[in-house]
Parts: sequence; structure tokens; C-alpha cells
Amino acid sequence: MDGAHRSGLQLQPLPPTSGATSTSLSSSEGSFSYKENLIGALLAIFGHLVVSIALNLQKYCHIRLAGSKDPRAYFKTKTWWLGLLLLLLGELGVFASYAFAPLSLIVPLSAVSVIASAIIGIIFIKEKWKPKDFVRRYVLSFVGCGLAIVGTYLLVTFAPNSHEKMTGENIARHLVSWPFLLYMLVAIVLFCLLLYFYKERNANNIIVILLLVALLGSMTVVTVKAVSGMLVLSIQGNLQLDYPIFYVMFVCMVATAIYQATFLSEASQIYDSSLIASVGYILSTTAAITAGAIFYLDFLGEEALHICMFALGCLIAFLGVFLITRNRKKAIPFEPYISMDAMPDEGAG
Repeated sequence: MDGAHRSGLQLQPLPPTSGATSTSLSSSEGSFSYKENLIGALLAIFGHLVVSIALNLQKYCHIRLAGSKDPRAYFKTKTWWLGLLLLLLGELGVFASYAFAPLSLIVPLSAVSVIASAIIGIIFIKEKWKPKDFVRRYVLSFVGCGLAIVGTYLLVTFAPNSHEKMTGENIARHLVSWPFLLYMLVAIVLFCLLLYFYKERNANNIIVILLLVALLGSMTVVTVKAVSGMLVLSIQGNLQLDYPIFYVMFVCMVATAIYQATFLSEASQIYDSSLIASVGYILSTTAAITAGAIFYLDFLGEEALHICMFALGCLIAFLGVFLITRNRKKAIPFEPYISMDAMPDEGAG
């Protein structure tokens, strides 16, 4: 060292190796991906929570004005319009969440709506229950909420970490990939068979109807993610609206959503809303995750342990939603989610 100093030489630190550089890059990309997952999850949770509050505000108005001679009296109430505004805000939050996080993470978070509706239903109960009777009556709801929350935590923690820019080229490439084309072929054949038995053979079984909804829903969420992602990229300056695939996805999104609503409306005329909520959540979530895994390759490169824990989170959330909805009372008119037939009167002390 003394000789080096005497000759005027200075020792320079070695430049980082390519391995260290790649490790640093992958670490930064990983933290960025997890941040996007968190943003998407929070947007979805916020959106579903607000939607649940909005629907129950509108439900409250319908119940309060059920005896009114004017069938549209609720249009004149501020509460109903507040519910509509919150509904639009919540749906916008859910729509935006698809642009940030994998489809397989966002779809199961709709359990938040069921959890929130169960809590709101308990808060607005008017009857005076004794503590023992109250616990006995709502023990399934409490257990279901706990399981749904645990399942949601596992879903967020072990969700796939795949993040691909929703450019027109990427979406078009996924659309013509052979795994998705094979999935589409199977889905179309199954849908046609179910539709034949439903329409021609009067097979009004709830599984048949909600499978039709689930198959349509799997296409809806695939297109929603594409449209949402391309819109966000366009807002960020990377214009995607000049790609024809954007408008193809947009039309498919609207069409499948409309037909979903049609089948759900028909199901609600035959079956109880709580049964539709639980069975529909399970079937639609399963179909949507499958479609997302095939179209967007959500689980490509994920560790087997993460996939198993994610699947466990789904199963726990399914069980939680089933227990919550199983404990509800029979549906009454204008009851999309929960039983609120015993709302407190405004004049009650």
C-alpha cells in the first residue's frame, strides 16, 4: 500500500458485477410490483366497500317509501341520490384497480361487499336481542366474516406478482395465444350446452343459471382489465386508444356485462338472493381466476407454495361468504345483498 501511495496511484472500488446489478434491478422491480399490487387491492377493497354502502342506502330508501303512492318517490330523496353517487364512485374504484394488480387478486376481493353488507345488516337491526340470543342468531355471520377476512388477507399476501403493460400489442398477442383460444372453445361449447338446457329443457337449476353468469363474467373481467389498463397507459402518455383491440374489448365488456345482468335478474326471480350471492361468488370467482390465469398468465413463474396459499385463501373466503349468506333471512323486494327489513325509524329515540 505504501508503494502505491508513493507512486500517486489510488485504489478504486471494483464496479458491481452483472450479477449484483441484475439482483438489484430484480429487487427494485419486485418492490414496485408489490406496490402496484397493494394499490390495486386497496382500490378494489375501497370500491367494494363503497358499493356495499351505496346499495344499502338505496335499499333503505326503497324500504322507507315502500307504502308511498308515488312509485318513484325515492328519486326525490337525497339519500337515494347519495347512494347513486357512491355507487358510481365505488364502481370506478373497482374498475381502476384492474389496471394495477393481477386479475386473480382483484376478483376474489368482491368478498368485501358481502362482509360489509353483513356488518351493515347487524348494525341496522331494530329488534332488541338478549346477548345470548344475539350471539346464537348471528354466530354464523361472525364466523363467516372472520373466515372471509382471513381468506382476503391470504389472497392479498400470496397473490400472483405478474405485471405486464396493457398495450395493444400485448393484449392482441394474448388474444390469439393457443391456451386462450382453447379456453374460449371449451367455454363457448359449455355455454351453448347450458343455454340449450336452460332455454329448451327448462333446466332452471341455480347452478345452470349461475354457470352461465360465471362464464360471461370471466370474459367481462378479462376485457375490463384490458380496457382499464389501456386507459391508464393512455392517461400516462402512452396512447393506446388508436388500437382497434381497445374497442373490441370495450364492446365485449359491455355486451357480456349486460347479458350477465339479464341472467342474474332471471335467477333472482326464482331463488333467494343470499343463495345467489354465495353460489355466484364461488362460481364467478373460480371462472374469472381461471380465465385470468390463462389469458394474462397470472401464475406463470410463481412458486408452488404461493399458489397453494393463494388457493387456500380462496377456499377460506368461499367458506366465509357461504356462512354469511346462509345466515340471512329470506329475500324481500329490492334486496340485492342483505336483509334490512328492520331498519330504525327516523323518529326512534
